[in-house]
Amino acid sequence: MRVLVIGSGGREHSIVKKLMESKQVDSIFAAPGNGGIAADATCVDIKDDDVDTLVAFAKDNAIDWTIVGPEVPLLAGVVNAFQAEGLNVFGPTKEAALIEGSKDFAKAFMKKYQIPTADYQTFTDVDQAKQYIEEKGAPIVIKADGLAAGKGVVVAMTVREALDAVEMMLVDNKFGEAGSRVVIEEFLDGKEFSLMAFVNGENVFPLMPARDHKRAFDNDEGPNTGGMGAFSPVPDLSGSDVELAVKTILMPAAKGMIAEGRTFTGILYAGLIETDQGPKVIEFNARLGDPETQVVLPLLKNDLLQVVQDVTAGRDPELAWEDAYCIGTVVASAGYPGAYDKGVALPELAPSDECFVIHAGTALDDESGGFVSSGGRVLLVGSVQKEAGIAQQHIYDYLKVFDRTDSFFYRSDIGFGRNK
Repeated sequence: MRVLVIGSGGREHSIVKKLMESKQVDSIFAAPGNGGIAADATCVDIKDDDVDTLVAFAKDNAIDWTIVGPEVPLLAGVVNAFQAEGLNVFGPTKEAALIEGSKDFAKAFMKKYQIPTADYQTFTDVDQAKQYIEEKGAPIVIKADGLAAGKGVVVAMTVREALDAVEMMLVDNKFGEAGSRVVIEEFLDGKEFSLMAFVNGENVFPLMPARDHKRAFDNDEGPNTGGMGAFSPVPDLSGSDVELAVKTILMPAAKGMIAEGRTFTGILYAGLIETDQGPKVIEFNARLGDPETQVVLPLLKNDLLQVVQDVTAGRDPELAWEDAYCIGTVVASAGYPGAYDKGVALPELAPSDECFVIHAGTALDDESGGFVSSGGRVLLVGSVQKEAGIAQQHIYDYLKVFDRTDSFFYRSDIGFGRNK
């Protein structure tokens, strides 16, 4: 088959890598892809939200299946457009993707269908928002309502920090339309984890849980990012913990979306936190997580394209998993998640039997033929091993190649048991 992957990040490179293992797949295209993806697939210069051009490409090139990676094209209606043309596509419609596109919608949805989450209020008026913060105190969580590339969340440990966050979103307009409305939530204390699932209507097939590290620097310090690394499975989660999350969160969400007339087919991502009352939802996403995908898909034994076909057809894909750990550490551009330089040459990335490299923000330099940076999160180095400590050691040995430059940085504590 001929498969098109829409997107340009690390998640999409992981999807491409997994599709390469399928005996059913003959050709893989990526729109627009990135420098690293270009080594594994044919990249086509089409923006991921250019819906009409994507549809035309799929028709003109006899694409058998299209898999949508990021949230922006989902909310632009790419799945609706493909379906209207009778094309096979995997992902939720724009109506279903609203569970990620609006945090206010998601919170109201969870309240309506009794899905456990933090208490909250939504505001468009800055003075009312500030008054609410003064009443509730800190710590408290401020979220831009719309899409903000993973950066629209401030976990404020002081009232001053919370007030500044509201000012930044509602007055300074840092996130544009996405921040014209803010959701203010109670702070939940506990360990976070991500639980993704293949969903089709009421059918829910959970993936291996993962935990990512959002803060920029070691010891979970610094600003929130899109994710500085992840690992899977999560040792402090039991099978019963995961079953409870599926029963009380993922399944009610799938049924609730049907009741709302927004039936969900694709990947439903639940960002969860373990509390004394059980797991609660921090956020829902309408697609695979990034960087969680990079450490979950390498553990999946199944043919990914077959899973997509089974789920879409209403069949149980019978997911099977490697008995191993996968850890991945992100290399980011200096300055991320703030301002950073692009076009910085990467050191040579040698092939490795112990590690794999997933590209996120890279491009190929026309003159040198080498990789240069094109984003904040540049790449991820991962390893699958029977023991977590061995995976960590292989990763950090590999990452020493970046220690000779000040242009990039990475956390030295991704995973568990390191620096403890």
